[in-house]
Amino acid sequence: MLRRWVEHESPSDDKAGCDRMAEALAKEFTAIGGRSNLYLDKKAGNHLQVDFPGPRGTKPVLIVGHYDTVYDLGTLQSMPYRETRERISGPGVLDMKGGIVQIYFAIAALQAMEGGLPRPVTVFLVSDEETGSASSRPITEKLAKKAAAALVCEPAAGLQGALKTARKGVGDYLLQVRGIASHAGLDFEKGQSAVLELARQIETVSGFTDVKRGITVNPGVIRGGTRSNVVAAEAEAEIDVRVSSQKDVQRIARMFAGLRVKNRRCSLRVTGGVNRPPMERSVGAAELFAKARTIARELGFRLAEKSVGGGSDGNFTAAIVPTLDGLGAVGDGAHAQHEFLFVDQLPKRAALLAGLIQDV
Repeated sequence: MLRRWVEHESPSDDKAGCDRMAEALAKEFTAIGGRSNLYLDKKAGNHLQVDFPGPRGTKPVLIVGHYDTVYDLGTLQSMPYRETRERISGPGVLDMKGGIVQIYFAIAALQAMEGGLPRPVTVFLVSDEETGSASSRPITEKLAKKAAAALVCEPAAGLQGALKTARKGVGDYLLQVRGIASHAGLDFEKGQSAVLELARQIETVSGFTDVKRGITVNPGVIRGGTRSNVVAAEAEAEIDVRVSSQKDVQRIARMFAGLRVKNRRCSLRVTGGVNRPPMERSVGAAELFAKARTIARELGFRLAEKSVGGGSDGNFTAAIVPTLDGLGAVGDGAHAQHEFLFVDQLPKRAALLAGLIQDV
C-alpha cells in the first residue's frame, strides 16, 4: 500500500494528480467501512473527509493529515521508491504518506479486533498543507469544533520518534520597495536605489529575531533591479517568520507595521502576516501525551515529547481542541533527496494511534 501511494505522485501544484490521489484514498478507506466525502476545489486538489461510525453520543476523534508532497511531477525517476529490511525511501514517504498508511491500518485493526470502533472517527486528508492550507483550513477548523481531540499524523520529531506537543506559528511577510530608476553612469545622482533601501530594511527586520523568545525572522528570497548599469527602481524580499507564543504574533505584527523608509525618496509596502498560529503546549496536549506515553510503554517502547519550529495543520486544531502531533512515521529527510522512514516503526506507530483512538 505504501509503495502504491508513494508512486502515485501528488505534488501540491498538480491538481489532476492530487484529485486522482484523493479518489484512490477514498476508495481504500471506503473499503474498510468509511463514508467518504470529497470537497471539490477549483485550484487546489480535492480534500478528503472519511467518517467512521461509533457509539452514539460521543464526539469523534479527528485524525488530520495531508497527501500532497513538495516534489515535482517526475521526481520518481531520480528518487524512486526503495525498500530494504530497515528503511523505505521515496518522495513523500515520510511526509506524510507513511502516516496515512498508519491511519488506515490503525482503523482496520480496531475494527477487526473489536468488531467496530470505540468512538466515531473522522479522517481529514488535505491537498494543500505544504503550500499553507489556504483552502482546507476552514474545513479543518470546522471539523475540529465537533471533535473531542485531534491526532495529527505528521512525521515524528527526530530519529527517536518524539511526539510534538508544541509548534511555532508560521508567517510570511513581503517587503516591496519602489525607488527611482536612472543610468548608473550618466545620471547616478538622479536615481534612488530600491535595492539599497531594501538592503537596509532587511538589516532592520533581521534584528527582530529573538532566539530566546522563540522568534526568528529569515529573509529567504530577494529580487530587485533589472541591469547592473541601472539604478534599481524596484526590489522585494520574501520573509519567513516563526513565533512561539500567541502574544508574539501581535508583537511581530507591530514591528513589521512600524517599518519606515530610510530614504524618503523611496516608498515601502509591507504585506503578509502569521498564517499558522502557534501551537502552544496546553493542558489538553499534555494529557494526550501522557496517555500516548502510557500506551507506548504497554507496547514496549518509550516516547518523548518535543517542541518544533515547523508548522502543520495541528496549529489550527490546537487553537480549538486538544491536539497531539507527530504521530506519523519515524525517519529523516522530509523534503530532501534522502527522505526515508524506518520499517519497524510503522506497526508500532499504527498500534499507538489505535490505542489513542480507544483512550481519548
